[in-house]
Amino acid sequence: MDKLRMESTDMTEQNIEKIGKLFPNVITESKDNNGKLRKAINFDLLKQLLSADVLEGDEAYDFTWVGKKASIVEANKPIRKTLRPCKEESKNWDTTGNLYIEGDNLDVLKLLQESYLGKIKMIYIDPPYNTGNDFVYRDNFTRDKDEYDAETGVYGEYGDRLFRNTESNGRFHSDWCSMIHSRLCLARNLLSDDGVIFISIDDNENSSIKKICDEIFAEHNCLCQAVWDLGTGTTAGHFTRAHEYIMVYAKNKTLLPNFEAVSDENIVHGALKKISRVNPASEIVFPVGFQFEGDDAIFKGEIGGNEKEYILSGSMIFKDGKLAEPATIKAGWGMRRQIIEWIEGKETFDSKGQKIIRFYFNKQGILFYEKERGTYNPKSVFSNLANTKNGSQELSSLFGVKLFDFPKPTELIKYLVLLVSSKDGIILDFFSGSATTAHAVMQLNAEDSGNRKFIMVQVEEECAKDSEAYKAGYKNICEIGKERIRRAGEKIKADSGILAQDLDIGFRVFKLDSTNMKDVYYAAKDYSQGQLKDLISNIKEDRTDMDLLFACLLEWGLPLSLAHKTEKIDGFDVHTINDGDLMACFANEVSESVIREIAKRQPLRVVFRDSSFGTSPEKINVEEIFKLMSPKTTVKVI
Repeated sequence: MDKLRMESTDMTEQNIEKIGKLFPNVITESKDNNGKLRKAINFDLLKQLLSADVLEGDEAYDFTWVGKKASIVEANKPIRKTLRPCKEESKNWDTTGNLYIEGDNLDVLKLLQESYLGKIKMIYIDPPYNTGNDFVYRDNFTRDKDEYDAETGVYGEYGDRLFRNTESNGRFHSDWCSMIHSRLCLARNLLSDDGVIFISIDDNENSSIKKICDEIFAEHNCLCQAVWDLGTGTTAGHFTRAHEYIMVYAKNKTLLPNFEAVSDENIVHGALKKISRVNPASEIVFPVGFQFEGDDAIFKGEIGGNEKEYILSGSMIFKDGKLAEPATIKAGWGMRRQIIEWIEGKETFDSKGQKIIRFYFNKQGILFYEKERGTYNPKSVFSNLANTKNGSQELSSLFGVKLFDFPKPTELIKYLVLLVSSKDGIILDFFSGSATTAHAVMQLNAEDSGNRKFIMVQVEEECAKDSEAYKAGYKNICEIGKERIRRAGEKIKADSGILAQDLDIGFRVFKLDSTNMKDVYYAAKDYSQGQLKDLISNIKEDRTDMDLLFACLLEWGLPLSLAHKTEKIDGFDVHTINDGDLMACFANEVSESVIREIAKRQPLRVVFRDSSFGTSPEKINVEEIFKLMSPKTTVKVI
């Protein structure tokens, strides 16, 4: 039985394999830090293969900064960390499809690479704006941990890597660019082919984020550099700054359909036009049974305001929501051909090619038509979409006190979600702050019966001890975010009544931590045989079955929201994920009867502790049982 890797994917190694398949002659070898040979790329040869001219010199159009190469290396580097489930802080653990993950988002994004590769429909982030006052992640790529801790002294109670990036820092812009670059590299991998990322930013790093996104997502995938009109502002030099930016990029613009209309307001239209020389009046006979949206009614003579229709058949009689007798009407028709085709039972479309769903008379007896929800080209200036003051009021109304500065309003996030996500899809926010995005997703699902899911990621940034949040009992931003989701979910469900009966307002909490495995798991060669005997288990003593189970989900690339149940088989705890996508038993000694029962159910994957089987013959016996009873099952140990 093979062992699980129990570390994040080495993306550099994967990229080398991909390039090698296209250009096998650029594959070479180099020595790593331990002197071992490993595959590498001859970049000079690769560049020449991709150019029709002889390459000399290094002049090229490029956006660079101190630390850029290191940030690329860091994004691809594997880590030995895991996400530990925290059921007691979760809500509706067994039924929810939503996630709240606490920890450094760089590490979290690495751990999500297998499970959510190409599965995220939309990403929204509101990263630190680099104002000189907000906190920025300090990713040190060259020093070891002790050197780094000694130099910066910025690790807090929760092991975060935050520092206040003041303008006196000689690498003020470079540090911010390195921070955002590595995270966006990883985020792009998670987007679906038709996925979209929205990034809120202000003037401080607007030009930088544009160049970075052009590089990571490709310039032609830039959909818009939108301006969010705040409706208010703060004095900044000679101007009052009353806007922020929202960068919008597609994973692949050619695969992204046009945005759907965000509301029904443009779907229903009047079918009349004012009678004129250009639009002369003509007659149409409407048959019995034509739809009427109102109670029983009789109309005679002239109907309507400027755009009038004239009933020529004496009267127009409606009963039980339908025209009771044929009626001849003279009017200036906006869609004469389509009306006649509709009456004849033919499929018809408007001038833009949108399908007409129906024609009908409204309660006033005026002809209207309804078409399928069409596409929508939003303006690049987002006006009348609330502002951060509204965001603060929303949060304060839930908690009764101001806990957060300048949170985004749910109305803004709802609008963005509606543009790209119909009624499903996963929405990711890895700078989730007060969890506005989660609030917006739940509210939108309640309004349109959607089934969208959210993943929130937030580092445990501590609340200042003189802040209202700290005084209210919240030690860090994660505590505020989780409590907001709880309160907002209950309020939305209560306000929506029966329409939100099945609304998912829960979330599973996971916390970033060191690997579940002892060092010997990775470096057994560094231990003597005598030392190995003392290490009966290669799993850390404080780790539970749940810790191991969800680490296996990450390893195998399974979503963390899949259904999970635990049952007793012969006195042993056996875990099942999604009715057989994965089964696991982490007991120190697993009986053969349990193994046979698991094999009988023919799961896709099975995992045990390595220490569950004391000898090689026992491991061989397990493999033989599965070969006989469930040959398609992949069996591994940790």
